[in-house]
Amino acid sequence: MKDIFDLLGRVLMAFLFFYEAYDTLFFYADTKRIMTTYGLLWRQELLINCSIFLLVLGSLLLLLGYRASLGAAMLLIYWIPLTFILFPVWEIGQEGKRELSVHFMKNMAISGGLFLFLVNGAGRWSIRRLFATSFVR
Repeated sequence: MKDIFDLLGRVLMAFLFFYEAYDTLFFYADTKRIMTTYGLLWRQELLINCSIFLLVLGSLLLLLGYRASLGAAMLLIYWIPLTFILFPVWEIGQEGKRELSVHFMKNMAISGGLFLFLVNGAGRWSIRRLFATSFVR
């Protein structure tokens, strides 16, 4: 049962970040506008392209279970700074703090899941394990 949940967790987590990459890529101009709103003015195209690269490659590695720890690390490099930029709970007044706190904590929980993949790897059902067991004589 653990193997099924490892695989299911990897699939769900990977598709979350695949969607994030899709959204960033297909709404490129909106992403640049939002970055400007948050004060990210330094080399926006570079930052967006690097984030798309991290999201796609990290999600693919996580989904396939090949170097899943590396994929999780790539996703964390993107996700943690994004969380602190988009949801500055410590700067907001009491009026909007509750909603912002929920989003901040949701992102921290996703980070926790990525840390679990970083430490534990992909689990039993992964491409890497399939290659290791299929070609051994």
